[in-house]
Amino acid sequence: MTVSVRVPASSANLGPGFDTLGLALALYDEVSAEVIDGETTVTIHGEGAGELPTDEQHLVVRAMGAAFDELGLEPPNVALTCHNRIPQARGLGSSSAAIVAGVLLARALAASEPDTKVALDDDGVLRLAARMEGHPDNVAACLRGGFTIAWVSAGSARAVRLLPDETIQPTVFVPEQRGLTTVARAVLPPTIPHADAAHAAGRAALLVHAITRDPSHLLDATEDRLHQHYRGANSPATAALVARLRAAGVAAVVSGAGPSVLALSPVPPDFELEPGWLRHVLAVDRDGAVVKPGMIAPYAGKAR
Repeated sequence: MTVSVRVPASSANLGPGFDTLGLALALYDEVSAEVIDGETTVTIHGEGAGELPTDEQHLVVRAMGAAFDELGLEPPNVALTCHNRIPQARGLGSSSAAIVAGVLLARALAASEPDTKVALDDDGVLRLAARMEGHPDNVAACLRGGFTIAWVSAGSARAVRLLPDETIQPTVFVPEQRGLTTVARAVLPPTIPHADAAHAAGRAALLVHAITRDPSHLLDATEDRLHQHYRGANSPATAALVARLRAAGVAAVVSGAGPSVLALSPVPPDFELEPGWLRHVLAVDRDGAVVKPGMIAPYAGKAR
């Protein structure tokens, strides 16, 4: 039995929506899992090849194991093939994509077994994926596509999906250097001033309206006082690019924990990048994670 899943990149926070707002991006990892008799193997093409684990420590395999455990089933050995296009450790949801892929692959494989009653619905997938990731914003966008609002209630992740305005076309700026979410979170203070909290609440509410109904408000709506300026000292190139873009009237934010930068409004054609950055003009993914039977098509190289 072989199943495949396509999972989109995602950008979280979007400025003031810390750990809550997410946007799915049309840049994809595709992963196939084939049940085999031998030991589990992992073959990686594209991003992360030669760096990521190729055994049971691979995040997709670990997520599959967690899902089978949730289902009360023994995980099978698999031959996993990963065709990765989402940059690793750049604030574009690569770990969330791997977790969502693993959970969905496990659910699909379990459902294919005769007389097996799969008790993991889409809400259950979200809860498990968010528990593994530690926060629900990226996994919600990756799983459901579009623009998502995620939160935790009674210890469980929940999310709603909204459709962004048709005119929104994100631009992602990806640097050569990488960043770790744990490092980026470590610089955040345990408390913030009441005025900053009020500012974030207002801007996050406005951002929902701006993304879904009236993008003319995006520049104001993406103003942030919760996390970006605290992280700037560790990622000065990212902070500088965000400042330059915003000075040019572009609704730019740090993508997730960085170091990538996301622009939600058009970037002037003559805007010049410093060396070491790549620019990707992407569509919003509106489908989320998609599972299908069989193997994926051969890898065609990095999407640049």
